[in-house]
Amino acid sequence: MTDALLLQLVLRREQDVFAIRQRGREAAAALGLEHQDQIRIATALSDISRQLLAGPSPVEVAFRVHGRPPHLRIDLAVAGPVNRDALRPAGRLVDVLQVSERGQETVIMLSRRLPAPDQLTAEQVEQARRELAASAVAGPLDELASQNEHLMAALEEAREQQDRLRALNDELEETNRGVMALYLQLSSELEETNRGVVALYAELDEKSGQLRAASEAKTRFLANVSHELRAPVTAIIGLIRLLSDPDSDPLTDAQAEQMSLMRGSASDLLSLVNDLLDLAKAESGHLEPVWGQVDLSGLFKQLRGTVKAVLTSPDVELVVEVPDGTWIESDEALLSQVLRNLLHNAVKFTERGSVTMRAACDGGHCTITVADTGVGIPAAQHERIFEEFVQLPGRHKVHGTGLGLPYARRLTGILGGQMHLDSEPGRGSTFTVTFPVARAS
Repeated sequence: MTDALLLQLVLRREQDVFAIRQRGREAAAALGLEHQDQIRIATALSDISRQLLAGPSPVEVAFRVHGRPPHLRIDLAVAGPVNRDALRPAGRLVDVLQVSERGQETVIMLSRRLPAPDQLTAEQVEQARRELAASAVAGPLDELASQNEHLMAALEEAREQQDRLRALNDELEETNRGVMALYLQLSSELEETNRGVVALYAELDEKSGQLRAASEAKTRFLANVSHELRAPVTAIIGLIRLLSDPDSDPLTDAQAEQMSLMRGSASDLLSLVNDLLDLAKAESGHLEPVWGQVDLSGLFKQLRGTVKAVLTSPDVELVVEVPDGTWIESDEALLSQVLRNLLHNAVKFTERGSVTMRAACDGGHCTITVADTGVGIPAAQHERIFEEFVQLPGRHKVHGTGLGLPYARRLTGILGGQMHLDSEPGRGSTFTVTFPVARAS
């Protein structure tokens, strides 16, 4: 349904204004509009009709059901121009008010949405047309009386709305008083809380200072003790070497065995002292990299020879894939220490299979992996192995200080890289370190 004419009227004299007003209200009622919408349409038509009545020519008025979805449309056609500003009050009473010109004729169009456009049928539109045709036009006095009744109803509704508004204002005022009281209470509690937070921050600052002092004292202690222990431990190892020398006085089998145990214990102690000293340097922040161009090919060859010398099991194969012509900007000594610690750790915990180190560079970054076929590490323990002095359950038979991996990860961070672990029990472990090819400026 796009256009269905309901009724046509002509506005010529004062009495016609009442007829058009009546027909507008009846058309709205027949199409299911609410009472207030009926009054709005009738009032808008009355106001516009009185303005157009002052013109020299009659006004043609057409009532239609128009558009998709359908709505009530009323067209008022008059010869000549109209005062558009005078139509604005009526436009506030309807959904749409448009003024268009067709040649010498001006058409004022009013439109109001129907309450249930999807349910409007052709039979209902035809029924509305018949009702409008059968309805008699009331006299001016009757229409005026009806208009007065509508006005009185509107005034009564306005009074009721005013009463409701007054009650709402009273409730709002009461609510505002409650909100203000709550706001004052919350402000007081917030102020008290802020004082507590300030005191807590002061306490935290004090504790942080104490923690920093303790950390610095620990670092100094580790550095001093490690330095003081290194010399006598080195001396002990040297004396054991002299006593075990073939040119010295021969030792009994029991003495030789004891010397071997002493040499192993002293070597373990020297390794611990060296690890503590390195860790103390890293924690103190005094370890500054010496940046330069590092040839990974030469570094990998050197590490392969160094680590192969400590292999004790013939069932473990060391595979070092030497990269060809790969250079990165780093500290060669610190980078060598990182990779050496990872290789030594892999060799210690691999009884059979292989330990493999390889590198891959892709322009901006270089990734080095050290993979083994050892016992593997449960996922829940991945972070614990980077804690100092941690030995995982079931691995105490392997000698170690528990400082190699924490130190390696600290050095990796100092060199601007990152270290990741991928490991499962029974499937070995893969340590991945990623470094920038060029130092960030």
